[in-house]
Amino acid sequence: MRKILEIPLDEARPDQDAILETQGIPSGKELTEDVKALLERAIDLFLEFSKPKVAISDISIPGFEALYKGEGLNEQDTPLDEIITKADDLALFAVTIGERVSEEIDRLFKANEFALGSMLDSVASAGTDKAADTAESRYFDLLSEKGRITSSKGVLRFSPGYCGWHMSGQEKLFEFLRPEDIGISLLESYLMKPLKSISGVLVAGDKDIFVFDDSYPFCSECRSRSCHKRIRTLLKESRSDKKKGVM
Repeated sequence: MRKILEIPLDEARPDQDAILETQGIPSGKELTEDVKALLERAIDLFLEFSKPKVAISDISIPGFEALYKGEGLNEQDTPLDEIITKADDLALFAVTIGERVSEEIDRLFKANEFALGSMLDSVASAGTDKAADTAESRYFDLLSEKGRITSSKGVLRFSPGYCGWHMSGQEKLFEFLRPEDIGISLLESYLMKPLKSISGVLVAGDKDIFVFDDSYPFCSECRSRSCHKRIRTLLKESRSDKKKGVM
């Protein structure tokens, strides 16, 4: 199965806290009128210029294990080494909000509108993450339609450049997935264009397979710890479902 899907803008619109976190503004802090106006304008621009899309393609566990080796530059031990052996299903994915948002950010900086440009950059980054969250949900729905997953299980994404998966892994990922069909190209540096894009693997399975200690050497170098935030959210949803009797 290979699917190319458009993501509705309301499913890529980021939460205010996620936007402000990238601006160094803590959750719950009262905003000045100037910041409120910047935020509202940046969100309007994001909604005007974004065209969120995702490409998803199933891959077997042996197929991914071969792809994951990439150029042989991964860390010696990584969380995915263990997680994928316990997975039920895997799919490669790439999601983007399109090039026009990045072009507008560049235009604003060139026009010396640094505050608005910076805020739009934050909105676009948070919006790309939100679109990737939607990709997880879409994959869950696709598996559910096939009867391959239930609400007691979950889907979580992992990307090259994080958790010990070397950036060079993008090359084989692109060869398999062909995200050029949604306007994403790969640069020699292994960065993607548009910059506001995310690629990786979607892992489906029991939620407890995603739990790992952040004792890997590369964990201490990670600033965002975003994987653990998403794991905590997934486990929190699981506990909530159990209280409601949803299995």
